[in-house]
Parts: sequence; structure tokens; C-alpha cells
Amino acid sequence: MNNQHELGIVGLGVMGRNLLLNIGDKGYAVAGYDKDPERVEALQKEAGEQKISGAGSMKEFAGLLRIPRVVMMLVPAGSVVDAVIRDLLPYIGKGDIIIDGGNSHFRDTNLRSRTLAEKGIRYLGVGISGGEKGARNGPSIMPGGPRDAYERVQTVLEAAAAKVGDVPCVTYLGPGSAGHYVKMVHNGIEYGLIQLIAETYDLMRRGLGLSNDELHAVYDRWNGTELNSFLIEITSRIFRHEDEKTGKRLIDVILDEAKQKGTGKWTCQDAMDLQVPVPTIDMAVSMRDMSVFKEERQTAGKIFEKPRQEYTGDREVLMNQLQGALHVAMTAVFAQGLALLRKASDAYDYNLNLEDVARIWRGGCIIRAALLDDIMAAYGRRPDLPNILLDPGLSREVLAKQEALRSVVFAAAHLGIPMPGLMSSLSYFDAYRSPWLPANLIQAQRDYFGAHTYERVDEKGTFHTQWSEG
Repeated sequence: MNNQHELGIVGLGVMGRNLLLNIGDKGYAVAGYDKDPERVEALQKEAGEQKISGAGSMKEFAGLLRIPRVVMMLVPAGSVVDAVIRDLLPYIGKGDIIIDGGNSHFRDTNLRSRTLAEKGIRYLGVGISGGEKGARNGPSIMPGGPRDAYERVQTVLEAAAAKVGDVPCVTYLGPGSAGHYVKMVHNGIEYGLIQLIAETYDLMRRGLGLSNDELHAVYDRWNGTELNSFLIEITSRIFRHEDEKTGKRLIDVILDEAKQKGTGKWTCQDAMDLQVPVPTIDMAVSMRDMSVFKEERQTAGKIFEKPRQEYTGDREVLMNQLQGALHVAMTAVFAQGLALLRKASDAYDYNLNLEDVARIWRGGCIIRAALLDDIMAAYGRRPDLPNILLDPGLSREVLAKQEALRSVVFAAAHLGIPMPGLMSSLSYFDAYRSPWLPANLIQAQRDYFGAHTYERVDEKGTFHTQWSEG
């Protein structure tokens, strides 16, 4: 079967192996390579009767692929990607296609694309979301790069992608690094949603004293409402899972320190460069940073210890408010991420269709949620919508539930339970809906101490004042 394989994957870890098996399930002949021969051997055993071939060397691997060759890398971002490309170059040539299916920084994708284009090799940056199960059963796939390169692999990607109805969760997003940028922002939104859900858990556990079984029931019920989403679904399941070592619920033996791989931070960094506010995502990244200061938090807890406050209000009322608050805050996180995509699309010439982005996020990916149907509809009504909070349908939902968010934030502040994600979501909403902000004082202060000038409400231009010291 030399030269007959439709696509090859380099990197047979969890994601690479499962995606390869997924594509093989759809009837395509595919090849796999990994520097670890045990992974290649394991792939061959798992493949069974599928048209899947493992290769023992990069040369053999390249020889299995039909021309123009398509090679997808599923390896860690950074120097490993460049090393794989270097290893590939002796065996591929003009017209061939390299796909980076990892979480590479979009600027790295731009550089690699330009460098390979000089050799006549087309480069696709493709975001893939869904984790191990998504890769095996159907992920959300976010491709960007040369359109003709995407068209070469379109049928394969559509076959492998998750489906909502009969619609595959993949589409061409735009040139250059559009795919990796959309995946980066997807992950930023993911950070925000995870933080918000964790805060609702904290309020129910420490503030209301709910047991793990009660928490399971709450999130399970919420998953049947407007909060329906993959993250709510798995949160419900987490509270029922027992630890094999201790017999306790596993959630209670997991350390309260959360790691990160960088995509959330990258989202915040580029949002600042483009001057797009994403405060809930910023706070989600900051709280992961805060979580690793375990020893300092314990010391500070002793210094600032206060008697535990019991919630004296109606618990059922607060629980209903918490559900509404989470829906508003989730909407705010999506609003922030999509506003960033809108600005980035113009700044980087991606020409993104945000209705398409919402559509392919509805299945397979980590942030899939019922809310995305409403978001997709909003962009269908108005493709140039600058912020989803301006959509009549979504804005009615937020208006109807904003008081719930205010009540929850008030209750958390009284109890001393940190809710920076929910609080920042509320502040984002209040700032965005405010026709006036105190930025005039900021302009005055900057001009006072640094002669940075200011603008006026009654006259065009920039002005400077010699401020009185008296």
C-alpha cells in the first residue's frame, strides 16, 4: 500500500493515536509514526483490520503517503514542532502539506507558514478540541492556512469531526494562523468557564455546606437547563467518583492547585495587545496562578482568619439565583472571547465568520454548550455584531438574570468566599452597558503628572493644561 495512504500522523500519543484510529474508522488509509517504536507497535495492534500502517522511520512514513503528501503533527507546542519539521523536510517536497494539530502559538504558526512556503510546502495550523474521547469519536476541528491545502484534506477532516445533526464541526476559518488563533481563544473561554463553575462549587460547598451527592444532583439538574454543556455534565459526574486508594470521593483528595499550559495566558496577552477587555478570562488565569501559592495562602489564612459566616437567607432562593448568575457569567465569557476574535479578525486579516465559529464549537469541543445555538443565531441575524451582548435575544436573557448575579456576588462577599470570575463578569457587564465611565479623571491625572494630554467633550483635538499646584 505504498503511496496510497490519505494522511499520516506524526506523534502517536493519546491524541495522535486516537485521531488516527478515528480516521481509520471512516474507511481512510492512514499512516502513523512516532520515535517511540512501542507506540507504533501498539497502534498496529489496536488498528486491527483498519487500513492503518505504522512506520519505523520518517523515510518509511513519508513513502506511505499519496502525493501530494499530507502530514499532521500532534506533538507538544514549541521546539518539538520545529524538530519534527526538520526531520520531515528531507522526505517531502513542493506541493506537500504539513498540518500542525497542536496548540502552537499563532505567531509561531505564521513564521513556520512563511518559511515553508518558500520551499513550496503548504502549512495548516489546525486547532483540535475534545480531548482523548473527542479525538477518538469526533472532535471540533479549527483549520486555518491556505484554502487549497484545506480543500485537499476537507473530506477527511469532515469525516473525523464531531457532528451536530448531520453538520460536521469543522470549517475553513481563514488564512495564516486563523485556526490556531481561534483555538487559542476557545481555550481562553474554557479557562473562564471552568473558573466560573469552580466558584459556584465553592459557594455551595463552603457557603451552603452541600455534600458531594447534593452537588452531583445540582449540576446534573443544571445540565438539563439553559446551562447544558459538556463542562457542567462532567462536573456532575466528578462528585460521584470514588478514589480507589482511600474510598473517599476523589474530589476531596485532589490538591487545590491548578496547572496551565499557556493558551489562556496567550489569550490575555493578545487581548491586551489588541486592547480588547477580557476580564473574566484574565481572572481565570490569575486564579490558577494564585492557586499554586498554597503555603502562602495557608499562612495568610491564619493571619486573616475570621469566624465562618453562616448563610442566613433562603437557601433555595440562593440556589436559583446561582443558576441564573452562572448563565449570565457564561454569556459574558463568550462575549469577551468572541469580541476578541472580532478584533483579531480585522487586525490579522483572518476574515473570520463568527457564525461558523459558534457552529463548529457546538459539538466535540470542551466548551460546547446550549448557549452556542443562541450565539450562532445571533451572528446569523447580524454577521457584523461587535458583541453578543448587543443581540436582542441574548440581551433579554442577561437583563432577566442580572439581579441574580448581583445577589450571588453580594452573598459571596458577605461570606468571604472569593468569586473573582463572577464578580469580573458582573463588572464587565456593568462597564459595557455604562454610557459614561470615569475615564475622564484618568485622562486628567495622566495629563497632570505626565503631560499626556486629554480630549474634550465639546471640541475635537488633544489638549494639555498647566495644572495648579494649589
